[in-house]
Amino acid sequence: MRPGKKVLVMGIVDVNPESFAISLTCGDSEDPPADVAIELRAVFTDRQLLRNSCVSGQKGEEQSAIPYFPFIPDQPFRVEILCEHPRFRVFVDGHQLFDFYHRIQTLSAIDTIKINGDLQITKLG
Repeated sequence: MRPGKKVLVMGIVDVNPESFAISLTCGDSEDPPADVAIELRAVFTDRQLLRNSCVSGQKGEEQSAIPYFPFIPDQPFRVEILCEHPRFRVFVDGHQLFDFYHRIQTLSAIDTIKINGDLQITKLG
């Protein structure tokens, strides 16, 4: 990953979702766990879009403020994560929702996308 690069995730939310997560990580190691540059976790029960990182096994301060919850059960979505020099800019369906300032210093180490939870992926880019 480097400034100017973008990650695109398109999919459809499941009919009765609880949550799903999209993470950009430094590899896919489980033991020790890979550093997480950004994890986006959509939680449908309380309509939150949580963001965090995990560096050297230590989670950062979770962020939750958003202007609105953008995901609807059984509907398609488009998430774009744009890497800029000081931060990630996150867009959902073309609308910028928030910025997440880098907590990983070596952006070039970010090389893996992890996606799990109550969704179906239709396109990755």
